[in-house]
Amino acid sequence: MSRYARQTLLPEVGAEGQARLTAARVLVVGAGGLAAPLLPLLAGAGVGHITIVDGDIVDLSNLHRQTLFSEEDCGLSKAERAADRCRALNVEIDVIARKQALTGENAPDLVSQADIILDCADSYAVSYMLSDTCLAQGKPLISASVLGLSGYVGGFCGGAPSLRAVFPDAPDSGASCATAGVLGPVVGVIGSMQAQMALNLILRLDPSPLGQMVQYDARTLRSTGFRFDEAPEPNSCFRFLSASQLRDTDQIVELRDPNEAPVPAHPDATRISPEEVQDIDPNKGKRLALCCATGLRAWRAAEKIQPIWPGEIVLVAASTS
Repeated sequence: MSRYARQTLLPEVGAEGQARLTAARVLVVGAGGLAAPLLPLLAGAGVGHITIVDGDIVDLSNLHRQTLFSEEDCGLSKAERAADRCRALNVEIDVIARKQALTGENAPDLVSQADIILDCADSYAVSYMLSDTCLAQGKPLISASVLGLSGYVGGFCGGAPSLRAVFPDAPDSGASCATAGVLGPVVGVIGSMQAQMALNLILRLDPSPLGQMVQYDARTLRSTGFRFDEAPEPNSCFRFLSASQLRDTDQIVELRDPNEAPVPAHPDATRISPEEVQDIDPNKGKRLALCCATGLRAWRAAEKIQPIWPGEIVLVAASTS
């Protein structure tokens, strides 16, 4: 019996749909908790070309939700071990592991080589960077986020509004799974939804997952959803860049003190506290780059100084650079 017999029985799949899955090129950014259910489901379905990007290593404290790995994997590359598991599940597919973080420099090339981009990163700076790149290239983005006992997954760009159209403002908190905690099953639920959205998109099911948001609350075991097809793009935004993308002509500000960051995000950075950012003298013709750990302090500082700053303001999240 064929490997894909059970799914090709579905009228939504069939031989034509299976051929689309085989030809699909998917970029998965992040090989952690969301990718744990997502990657085996894509590999098992026969998605033909999967590229996994993650510069991190497997850590024991994450195994409660990163169930793609075992204790023996600790200290090894997440991208490489995840790719090995996908290949072991399906020898018919092509899986590439890239042991590197997503940056403003490599994002355009990585996105250009994929048909669908899946954001499984635990970083809203990476999510916005991916959304901006996908919007510019017209590529669909399935982005998900989980914290504590709740999460969401949505289909952005590729003809639908971007992540910034739905979330134009700075996040309320810079918390991540590492700082605020998360329960494993809710990550599994959201990751599985993300895989389903990707398959729906590849199979061209109607309605399209692009322009659709699904939210899940594990405490009440309830999910809600809405469409945002007509959400307007913001008139302006603060772009996330990597520190290596900064120029000699930029005015670079490090918002972290020496205790938090003994080495600033950029060697040319001047240390200024977030409370003093409005005291910076506007310098016409210069781009202002604000740097912090996650990008949240930089974003909020940018909002403060934007009314008096004549040039562009960009953000650097040092944890993703």
